Order: sequence, then structure tokens, then C-alpha cells
Amino acid sequence: MAEEKATAQVEDTTEAKQEVKEQAPKQDPKEFLESFDWEKYEEGIERVDDSKLEEFEKLVAENFVDTADEEVVEGKVVYLTDREAIIDINAKSEGVISLNEFRYNPNLKVGDKVEVLIDIREDKSGQLVLSHRKARTIMAWDRVNAAHDKEEIVSGFVKCRTKGGMIVDVFGIEAFLPGSQIDVKPIRDYDQYVGKTMEFKVVKINHEFKNVVVSHKALIEADIEEQKKEIISQLEKGQVLEGVVKNITSYGVFVDLGGVDGLVHITDLSWSRINHPNEVVELDQKINVVILDFDENKSRIQLGMKQLEKHPWDALSDEIKIGDKVKGKVVVIADYGAFIEVVEGVEGLIHVSEMSWSTHLRSAQDFVKVGDEVEAVVLTLDREDRKMSLGIKQLTPDPWTDITTKYPVGSRHSGIVRNFTNFGVFVEMEEGIDGLIYISDLSWTKKIKHPSEFVSVGDKMEVEVLELDVEGRKLSLGHKQTTENPWDKYEAEFAVDTVHKATITDIVDKGATIDFNEDITAFIPQRHLEKEDGKKLGKGDEAEFKIIEFNKDFKRVVASHTAIFREEEQRNVKAQQKKAAASADEAKPTLGDANEALQALKDKMEGKS
Repeated sequence: MAEEKATAQVEDTTEAKQEVKEQAPKQDPKEFLESFDWEKYEEGIERVDDSKLEEFEKLVAENFVDTADEEVVEGKVVYLTDREAIIDINAKSEGVISLNEFRYNPNLKVGDKVEVLIDIREDKSGQLVLSHRKARTIMAWDRVNAAHDKEEIVSGFVKCRTKGGMIVDVFGIEAFLPGSQIDVKPIRDYDQYVGKTMEFKVVKINHEFKNVVVSHKALIEADIEEQKKEIISQLEKGQVLEGVVKNITSYGVFVDLGGVDGLVHITDLSWSRINHPNEVVELDQKINVVILDFDENKSRIQLGMKQLEKHPWDALSDEIKIGDKVKGKVVVIADYGAFIEVVEGVEGLIHVSEMSWSTHLRSAQDFVKVGDEVEAVVLTLDREDRKMSLGIKQLTPDPWTDITTKYPVGSRHSGIVRNFTNFGVFVEMEEGIDGLIYISDLSWTKKIKHPSEFVSVGDKMEVEVLELDVEGRKLSLGHKQTTENPWDKYEAEFAVDTVHKATITDIVDKGATIDFNEDITAFIPQRHLEKEDGKKLGKGDEAEFKIIEFNKDFKRVVASHTAIFREEEQRNVKAQQKKAAASADEAKPTLGDANEALQALKDKMEGKS
């Protein structure tokens, strides 16, 4: 069509040229030679009037394009098939472009103007090869930048899914659509958007790496923001609204109130204790909620569901009172106790101390587990504060009721070591009755620094009841009292001044120690280690020792080697002293002699002869 049009125009121009030639007046030879156009002659053509040439060039410019390769021109869709579009760019032939290049524009129709790239002027079959995709790519960057600067809405084709979002074809450029920017609601199925043409807003451009980020969410946020402001302005505490469950987390449920999100905490979903919100609601479910609270900007809205129902404590039967037996299910276990749901929404706490009469505390997991059906006794009941405490051990008799009959002072029994501390050992006589053995009552002879040196947890021990405090629920026990006290026998054997032969076991700071037997270790002070020759005993030396101190209560024995020969020396000294005194008595003058001597001296002094 375009070729025929161009041919007709050339023919019209030729006819006009011939007409001008026929109408030209005849010239004489001289004038002809003077005005002869040698250029026309050399070129071999007839010169056409300049005005006609200008008219011809104008027609060509209006109806033909310069079909240079790799040039973007505007074309018009003249025909559409199921797979292709025929494009007229005012060249001698039309071009064909696959409809795949127009996926972003599913509404393409005959007459639409599109940009195309002249890829090849003529292929092997003489066909003009065009490309809309390449033309869009060349023009895309400018268009994307303009759309970003002017905040214009662009159309794009969602090509595929990628990590964190989608890949979108915008003006022939692959742009990234983050998952969070697809919609205002969380997207659970990204694949539903693949192959769709959607409107977007260019929100970010990285000029260095030629990266483009688009958002569909931004287009609907403006409308939602208006709705949100309107809803927020009408919010009041206690107001009941209908919403849709938007998201479920472990700590609560987010509810869409029509553009405004609110949170129903897990504790506000149901009066009954639940482990996860999905036990009560599901995604996209319509629910009624009540506004509990919100911040000053009303951007954080706290909602409740259970508040729409009557509190279970208000419906609790008045017949339940302290001392009654109730049944319930264990819903929560902590180290300090277990919570029992007596009726739906009404819970009571069984403290671990109320699970057994035993005085040594254990974990609640040792007695019950979640889901168990248990029977308990109501210990306290506070309807105003909505608190109830329960007990299990009260279902069995208190073992301390007849304690004086079962465990009188002086009676002997067997028990199990349950625990020990720095000062003693706790022995369980039976369930609920524990007794304490002080470290000093474990052995008659051994010096024990810690009970673990003597017994282990779980050992069976023979004990004797030393003291019983019924009101204080205290039972004092002894283990050494179940055996004979060897120090009673040792008191006579190792009495003061008795002499025993032994070997120095060890040398210590202030003396030495000797082992008389497996029970008795005696101490020898430094000055009592001296031998008769003035030297001192050393480790491993065998000698005789005299007991100079024996204390049964404190298990203290002190001995001396020096005392053995020093005592003999003292006896000899005393004998010599006694003999010397006797000799002196024999040699000293009598009283009469003394008087005569004294009288003679007196007479001499008086001048008597």
C-alpha cells in the first residue's frame, strides 16, 4: 500500500515535469547556448523546476521514514492476529511483531501507536524486521526515571517469582517487586500474581546498578490511609467492631478493622488458657472484637474477644466453698505448682507444697503432667480477686496426726537419706515425715567436715529419735546413738597417767600426733616430744607416752613422752632434797647450846670476866 502510494507520487511528479517542458517557450540558439545547463547535460537528466522538487521532497518527508538500522520510530498497529501485530511505520512495507512483546498491554488494539526499533530493513525474504521490546528497552530508563520523578503510575507484567518477591517487566526493564510491597495484607500465595499485568509505582532507583524497585502497595495505601484516618477518628474504648483475621502469631492475632490493624493478645482471646491462638481463630475469619485500649496516636490498638462474653468467675456456682472437693484438668505446670481448670475459664493453683505431706520440696512435674484429670480440695477462694488455691495432699491423712505414737523419743527406726546440707542429713521416715541428723550425731569417733563424707543420697540409715516437736513438725534424729559409744570403754583404758607404747604418725606445727587405735588419735605438744638425752622424737619414732589429758565429750586426748622420764627425775630430786634436809637437822646446834653462847656474848659485852 505504502509502495503504491509512493509510486503514484513519483508518477505525478514526472507528469508535472513533462508539462513544464511542453509549456516552455522556444529560444534562439545564441540564447540557448548562453543559458545552456551543462550540469544537466553531464548528469544526463532533465532539470526539474525547483518548486516542483521542493513539493516532491515534502511529499516524501510526509509519507516515508528513514529506515536506518537500530533506530526507534513510532508505528501504528494496522492489524492483529492471535499471535502477531502488523505495524505500519510508513516504510515500503509493514513490520510484524510477536504479541509476547505486548504482554504488559493486554488491551492493545488496531490504531494504537507504539514505539518500535528498526532491527533489519530487509531480511532474506524482503521483510522489514521490527522490535517493540528493544524499543521499549532503549526508551525505558528515561521513562522509568520520569515516572519516579513525577510519581506516575506505570503498568508492568509480573514475569516470575524470586527470593523475597517478584520480577516485573516495566517498560522492558526487569524491576523488583518486594513481597511486602505487593499488598497491604501479608501474601500467602505469591504464585497467584505470576502472569498478571498490574499497576505500580516506581519507589526506588539505583542509577549505579540500574536497579528499579516498584510497589503495588503504595497505590492502595493512599486510599487506605484516608479510610484509616476516618476509622481512627471514631475509635472509642469499649466499642465493638467487626474485623478480619489478618495474621496469627504465637503471641496474638492481628485483626484488620478496615484499613486499621489491631492486636488481640493471646490472653484476651479466651477466658480459658490456650497454647496458641490458632486454637480459637483462623486466617480470614470474621470476628467481633472490643477496643480495650490505644495509644495517643491510635496507631496501636489493643483488642479483646473474651471481653464480649461473661467472665466465668461471675458464673461460678455459689455452692463451691472452702473444704469442698473439686475435679479439674491440669492446664499449666510450673516449678512452683500446677494450674487446674475447675470449670472453663476458672483455674486454681496447687502449690507444690500442697501436693505431698513430704517436707522436702520437689518439682510439680514429679506429681502431675498437663492434661491429667485430678481431684483436689479447695483451700482458699477469693471471688473478688478471682483466685483459688487447691491441695491434693489433703485427700490423705496427715502423717503427723499420731506422730507421738509412731515415733516416740528413744525409739529406733530405718529411714532413707533424701538430702544433706553442711550441718546435717535429712532422712525420710515415711511420706510426709522427715527427720534431721546433725553432723555431730553421725559418728562417735570420726571427725566429719561434710555429711557427704559419711553417707550418700538414697542410703538406708538406722536412726534413733532424739527429740520431737509436734507443733513445729520437727523430728531430731541420731545415727551414732544406735551403736555403743566406744569412748565409754576408752575412758578407762586411756585414763590420765596411763602409759602406752605408740609410733609418731605425723609432725604438725605445734607438736605431733600418734594413733593409739582406729578411733583415738592423741596429740603430743612440742615440749613433750623431748627425750631424756635432750633430743626430740621425729616421725616414725616409737616410744612410750603418758596420757596427760582425756576428754570424752570433745574426743580430745593429749599425751607426753617427756613426762615419763621427767617424773622419775622429779622423784629423785625429791629424795635428795629429803635426805639433805635430814642431814642438816642432825648437824644444827641445840637450843641450850645456843642459849649458853648467847649469854657468854652478853657477859663479854657488859665487861664481865
